[in-house]
Amino acid sequence: MEQRPIIAISMGDPFGNGPEITVRALSDPVIYARCRPLVVGDTAVMDYALKVARKVYGSCLELNLVHTPAEGRYVPGGIDLLDLGLVPREAIPDTTDLDEPKPFGVGPCQMGGEASFQYVKKVIELAMAGEVDATVTNALSKEAINLAGHHFSGHTEIYAHYTGTKEYAMMLAHENLRVVHVSTHVSLRQACDLVKRDRVLECIRIADAGCRALGIASPKIGVAGLNPHCGEGGMFGTEEIEEIQPAIDAAMAEGICIPEGRPTPPDTVFSKALGGWYDIVVVMYHDQGHIPLKVKGFVYNRGEGRWDAVSGINVTLNLPIIRTSVDHGTGFGHAGNGRASALSLTNAIDYAIRMSLAKQSHGL
Repeated sequence: MEQRPIIAISMGDPFGNGPEITVRALSDPVIYARCRPLVVGDTAVMDYALKVARKVYGSCLELNLVHTPAEGRYVPGGIDLLDLGLVPREAIPDTTDLDEPKPFGVGPCQMGGEASFQYVKKVIELAMAGEVDATVTNALSKEAINLAGHHFSGHTEIYAHYTGTKEYAMMLAHENLRVVHVSTHVSLRQACDLVKRDRVLECIRIADAGCRALGIASPKIGVAGLNPHCGEGGMFGTEEIEEIQPAIDAAMAEGICIPEGRPTPPDTVFSKALGGWYDIVVVMYHDQGHIPLKVKGFVYNRGEGRWDAVSGINVTLNLPIIRTSVDHGTGFGHAGNGRASALSLTNAIDYAIRMSLAKQSHGL
C-alpha cells in the first residue's frame, strides 16, 4: 500500500517567486522518497521556470501534466502539474536568451491575483475531497487577489472561508521555534483590543493541539504578555491581569502545560523558547511573533548581496485539512531570474509530510 502522502502545492503568484522556488525544491529526489508532490498552477509559467532553472543551475526536470492527483507519476526528474490554464504564454516575459535571466518586473496585477487565488482554491478542494493528504502554499499577493475581486487578507482567511472554519490560528515555525498568534492581519490598535480571555484560551488550546499533531506528546506552552514587563502589575496596562491570566488559568485547569503559570514578558519569552523552555509560544499580535521568527530564519549575506536563508514556515491550525506555507512574500522585484532560495518551501513540505504521517498513524 502506498504510504507516501500526496502533497498539493499551489504555485503562487505566476509573476512571483513561487514557480522557480517550486522547481528548485522539487529538484531534490529526497522529497519524492517521502511524499508525492503535485503542483497546481499553469503550464506556461512552469515551463518558463524550468527553462530558467536549466540555464542557471543545470536542472533537467520535465513536466508531467495530469487532470487528477491519481494520474501523477511522482518520481524524481519530473514535476506532476495540474494545469489550470489561466496564464497565457505571451504574458510571461521571456529573458532566457540573455546571459543572466532577468526578473519579470511585472508586480501585483489582476491576472496574477486571479490565477494565484484559483490555485489555492483548487488545492483546498482537492484536500476537502480527500484526493490529496495535505496542501502547501507558495506566496500570493494580497494586493493582487484584491485587484482580482477576491477580498481576503491572506491565505489563512481563504482557507477558513472555504473549509467553513470559525476557530483557527496561524503558527509560524523555524526549527524548534514556534509561535501561534491571537491576531494577525489587523492594525496594531485593533490587535490590542482583540486580546480577550476567550480568544487567548482558544489559541492556547490550538497551540497544544498543533504540537500534538507534530508528534510532541506533552507540549510546553509559553504565553507572551501584551505590554512591557507584562504590564508591571497594572502600571503599563491591565490586559495581562484581566484577559491573559484568566485564559492561562482556564487552560491549566484543562491539563494544558504552561510551565510558568503566568504571562511571560515579550522581550524574554523567545529567548526562553530557543533555550527549550517551551515547545510553542502564544503571541498576542502579528509582529510580536513574526519578528523573532524572521530574525532567526532570514539570513542576509551582506558581502554577496543575497539571502542565504529564507526558511520560516507558516501552518494554519485547527482546519479540517493540513495547510503549510512558505513564510515570505512573492519577491516581485527578483522573481523570474532563478536565484530564489527554496529552503522555506522545502521546510513547508517537510511539515506537511510530518503532519500527514501523524494523521495516518494516530488519527490526529
